[in-house]
Amino acid sequence: MSITAPEGSSALVSVAGDDTDAAVSDLAGMYAGRSWHSGRTDGDYWYRYVAIGDDAMSIRRSQMHGSLRGDVAVEGEVVVQWIDSGSATIDVGRDEQQLQHGVPVLFPIERRFDMDYRDWDQRLVHLSRDLVLDVASEQYLVDGSVDFDRHAAPTAASVDQWRRAVATSVRVLRDEGVGSLAWHEAQRDTARALLGMYRFRAEAAPTGWDEHRNARIRTAVEHIQAHAHEPLTVSDVARVADLSVRGLQEAFQRTLDRSPMQYLREVRLRRAHEDLLRAEPGQVAVADVAARWGFTHMGRFSGEYLRRFGEYPKQTLRR
Repeated sequence: MSITAPEGSSALVSVAGDDTDAAVSDLAGMYAGRSWHSGRTDGDYWYRYVAIGDDAMSIRRSQMHGSLRGDVAVEGEVVVQWIDSGSATIDVGRDEQQLQHGVPVLFPIERRFDMDYRDWDQRLVHLSRDLVLDVASEQYLVDGSVDFDRHAAPTAASVDQWRRAVATSVRVLRDEGVGSLAWHEAQRDTARALLGMYRFRAEAAPTGWDEHRNARIRTAVEHIQAHAHEPLTVSDVARVADLSVRGLQEAFQRTLDRSPMQYLREVRLRRAHEDLLRAEPGQVAVADVAARWGFTHMGRFSGEYLRRFGEYPKQTLRR
């Protein structure tokens, strides 16, 4: 897949050079990099980096004959990458992954991680968090959390679909431009292909969720998601949804098989999980995160967390 700026437009980013200090200066800022080091391997040292697209989605190519290591933090985006040559390791020293040629891998989401690359040719696709959540809402009850199973290997069919979606996006961007409806739809198709490669950890939307008959419970769910960090009562949610308390309880039980307060607790649990993933080990206490989301009994919190995420909170914090 060739990555060049579309005719009649300019690349979001385009840098190149043959100096190690310039490489660190040019590249680290794109990923909030700290403590980066680049060095020579064998032969001439050089690097190139180009990105095309817009704030919702960009497609990038990164190349270097040399080595680069340091830490990375990507916020507000989901990043898929793969290498076609060279070697690369991400999340060094924590949840380490060595990249295989041609196999897409997700960057850790919303947390800092270490990486180590050597003599590589890399492709990356950056998708905004808002785009991913909007597309995910077609299939899932989205509560604002972006949580993928990063370690289950994607199937060959899903990778093929991903490659087709990305290649189509490049062609559409070149032919139609960033302001076109075709580019908008190509972005959404790429986000759908992402959801086909990696399991999105959220509950599937009930049948008929987007129909008019479920409008009030959708309003209630959206209010809970938006205000999960605030004190909420059943009466508060019922009033927003224009339902009686009993009507709200019955609607939740009938449609989602749980009470409104059970759903609120689940949303808060996922938010706590996100905070623990983003936190720096040694700088945040599990008890503080739990309290922030209204969990005051650590034993019950740990038990619920284990059932939901398959590990204890302290294990998430250490990753």
